[in-house]
Amino acid sequence: MPRSVPRAPDVRFAVDPADIPAEKVARRMHLTVAQFDACKVRLFTRGFPRPDPDTGMYCLEAVDRWRQRRHPNLFPELTGADAAVSGALPEKDLGAMAREAYRRQAPERRRNG
Repeated sequence: MPRSVPRAPDVRFAVDPADIPAEKVARRMHLTVAQFDACKVRLFTRGFPRPDPDTGMYCLEAVDRWRQRRHPNLFPELTGADAAVSGALPEKDLGAMAREAYRRQAPERRRNG
């Protein structure tokens, strides 16, 4: 009796998707497809990655990086060294500014006091 060659499975190993359809992008953003469609023009104006012109698929990594770049203080490695960080710390703290104001007023206090 001849032995048959075993058939290879259809999927030999799992492949994580790199490009995903709009439905999965919406889910990634915790939106319904209708909500995503309603706001995607505003997202595009804010730099949200556009779908591939041939496949219509979105790059998952680009979507994730766009989401993270909205928070440069949490993900500084995604912003350039020259990028201005919103919410950057002031050059002087309130204590230093108060001490300077006190010193500026010191001569006036001596004249009046």
